[in-house]
Amino acid sequence: MNAPGSPVLVFDSGLGGLSVVRAIRGLMPDLPLVYVADDAGFPYGDMAAGDLTAHVVSAIDRAIAEFEPSAVVIACNTASTLVLEPLRSRHALPFVGTVPAIKPAAEQTRSGVISVLATPGTIERDYTRDLIARFAADCHVRLVGAPTLAKLAEDHLHHVTVDPDLIRDQISPCFQEIDGRRTDIVVLACTHYPFLIDMMRNAAPWPVEWLDPAPAIAHRLADVVGVRKTDRKSPDRISFTSGRLIDGAIVRLFAGFGFAAIAE
Repeated sequence: MNAPGSPVLVFDSGLGGLSVVRAIRGLMPDLPLVYVADDAGFPYGDMAAGDLTAHVVSAIDRAIAEFEPSAVVIACNTASTLVLEPLRSRHALPFVGTVPAIKPAAEQTRSGVISVLATPGTIERDYTRDLIARFAADCHVRLVGAPTLAKLAEDHLHHVTVDPDLIRDQISPCFQEIDGRRTDIVVLACTHYPFLIDMMRNAAPWPVEWLDPAPAIAHRLADVVGVRKTDRKSPDRISFTSGRLIDGAIVRLFAGFGFAAIAE
């Protein structure tokens, strides 16, 4: 049984995991959280798989030792496809990963034409292709690796103006017409992408459903830790692996995602 008041650790390469935090807060508003942003390693797409695995496992080892969480959410598709197994073998903790929502997309599509929008690293993983083979063999699935979309989302969260044409360029390969059938679902296989959803809708050549996995991750976490009410005796915490200081702008950003008393 998890100790009352022990936090859940949410880990991502940057600020994209806040889309998962938003869903967690909607379901469990009193759950104490520690958010670890691995800005020292961002972006993950530039790392080889072996190097990325070693880097993320080491970073999460340190975070577990420091914060003693009751559970860990890997709020990153690219990392989850690599590190869940080694982490589970090292720690007697529940780990909740983030994987491309290919199964629900295959279940919900009407046209049978779907796209998976992800970082190039996620697109390259055998794990992603195995999900397609298992759950979407009857669909036409296009894998779209967007090299800079996560960086654009990170800029947007830092209130940097994002050029709509850059968004259009990144998402345009998602839209296909095959024998009179059009793409009707785009799987958002990076937790950064929901923060660009309005711009992506404006840039899309026709309406599609943008499938965000965050609600499913929050429900899985609730299954693991139990939906419990707590007085949040320990404050929510924020940590950047680069050691950057938490300034007022960051505090305000995290407060908007339900972080109460905030400590570094």
